[in-house]
Formats: sequence, structure tokens, C-alpha cells
Amino acid sequence: MRPFPVRYGRRVAPGWWWSSTTGQLVAYGSGVMRTELMLLDRDPAVVALACRPVELVWREDGKAVGHAPQLMARLQDGSGLLLDCAGRSAPSAGLAARARVVAAAAKAAGWSYRLAGPPDPVLVANVRWLAGYRHPRYAAGPWMPALLEAFGSPRPAVEAVCELGDPIAVWPAVFHALWGGVLRVRLDEPLHERAVVSVARQEAAA
Repeated sequence: MRPFPVRYGRRVAPGWWWSSTTGQLVAYGSGVMRTELMLLDRDPAVVALACRPVELVWREDGKAVGHAPQLMARLQDGSGLLLDCAGRSAPSAGLAARARVVAAAAKAAGWSYRLAGPPDPVLVANVRWLAGYRHPRYAAGPWMPALLEAFGSPRPAVEAVCELGDPIAVWPAVFHALWGGVLRVRLDEPLHERAVVSVARQEAAA
């Protein structure tokens, strides 16, 4: 609904994020938007992503006011999530006021709205690393059963990787499986080679 302007002199310019959820590019306008887009892309409840696909217009004091939420996610249950990024500080008074209106409109439509503050930096750093391996070309492919067997019980990642074969080939498959939720690891602590990894519950149940 609205383009992202290029602000000369800024370190972060508008760009495109390749979404593993949709297999398509999604626009973003800033670094904080890119971070939220990355986190949504890894969320298993999200089935589609779009950037500023809708604008809400209402009247205040006799004047038309409009706001286009920065991101939208379609969820597995069919509902939608509208999201704005407050940035690295508290939201401005204007954004906070618009957020209240958008939240009420989203609720009336059976959707939800979130004004996202700064996420945990350790989580962001870990997910950003895993995102580098989100493309399907890093998937384990025919030796996925061996990967799941190797992590059938929680163990340090490096032990299973060395057991499976050439680490240069195995590590990317492990990171891809962690991105996709096939394997799990604590993301609130810095990732390292001896981080304990295991098969995710849903895979173990299957």
C-alpha cells in the first residue's frame, strides 16, 4: 500500500527477504522490520507473509487518518496478524495512538495486532545464523533418517555431526533442521558446537 523510502545516509536501506515459508521475496523497509520478518518466517504457525498489504483509514477530529501496518502474517487457523515495529526505543505517541485503533480493527475482523518491541538479542543472533541455512538446498535429503537417529537422544551437536560424516557437509543440514524445527536447541543461549540438540517433540511422536 505504501513504498519504503530510501533515506540516503542511513546504514540500512529497504531490501528483500527470501521467505522459506512462501518461497518468495518479501519486502522490508528497515533493519528492525527485517528482524521481525525473519522471526515470523521461522514461526510454524505462519503460512504466508506480506509487507504493507492493507491500509486502514478512519476519521479523527474531522480529518482522515490512515495507517498501513508494516507486516502481515496469515496463520494456520486462517486468521491474520498485523504487526508494526517500534524500533529500538519506545514507540512514539503517534504510533501508540494508531496502534490502539489498528488493534481494535484487527480484533473486530478476527485477527490480531502486535506492536513489537526490541526482541532478545541472543535469540536474534541465533535465529539470524540459522536463517543463513533456511534454503531447501541445505536439507539432509535421503539421509534425514540418520540425522534424526543421531539426535534421538539429547547430545552435544558436534558429537553427532562427527559421527554422521564430513562436518563440512553435515553442519549445514543440522542448521537447516534447526531452522525448520525438525531439531531443537535452546535459542535463548548463544549457539556453539557443544550446544545440546535433540529431535523436536513432533518428530519424535511421528
